Amino acid sequence: MSLATLWLNAGRQLQCPAGKWGRLAGRAMILANRQPNRIAIEALQVRPTDTVLELGFGPGRGIKGLSTLAPQGLVLGVDRSAEMLAFASRANRQAIAHGKVPLCQGRFEALPWPSQCADKILAVNVVYFFNRNGEEIREAKRMLRPGGVMAIYATDRSTMSKWKFSGPDTHSLFDGSELRALVVRGGFDADDVSVRRVTLPFGINGLIAIATAPLNRLT
Repeated sequence: MSLATLWLNAGRQLQCPAGKWGRLAGRAMILANRQPNRIAIEALQVRPTDTVLELGFGPGRGIKGLSTLAPQGLVLGVDRSAEMLAFASRANRQAIAHGKVPLCQGRFEALPWPSQCADKILAVNVVYFFNRNGEEIREAKRMLRPGGVMAIYATDRSTMSKWKFSGPDTHSLFDGSELRALVVRGGFDADDVSVRRVTLPFGINGLIAIATAPLNRLT
């Protein structure tokens, strides 16, 4: 197997982890997502009674943090990977047993919950796998209550382009303006979207996009 094929397979495992290599990818995500999760969750300003949805929960550490911040609320989660559903379910066993953390395997563009049922939405290191037409963002926006907030973390193109696993066959890369444009294509008003740059350890450049649903929503 060529080195290029190895990197392509690594990218595919990050896109949708499966099997023993998927479990290894999940363990790597625990470390890689620690700081991005912290930054994005802080940006959401989760309240104790909030209903929060995480898109692409991976090994479930973000879910655990959200459920701690919303003890009287509800934390929903969806991931494409059956491997990650099992991983996250083990990590959040008690909260799931108490009905506070419903997790499922599914598609981000077809979420299994009713419209306007979430106060906050978290998406960390998953936007690379969204369609460029914004359909996953549009579906997430459908979930938000008026005034609800979505936080999206992505590693900036300037860093991601140096990582061989993030090739064009598996990952879409973004700078700040590209990430903002995707969120706007997903149906958020341009005035309700902001993107700021953050710096992580080891010189990693990250982006946080914050999108707010309008207060006067009719649908």
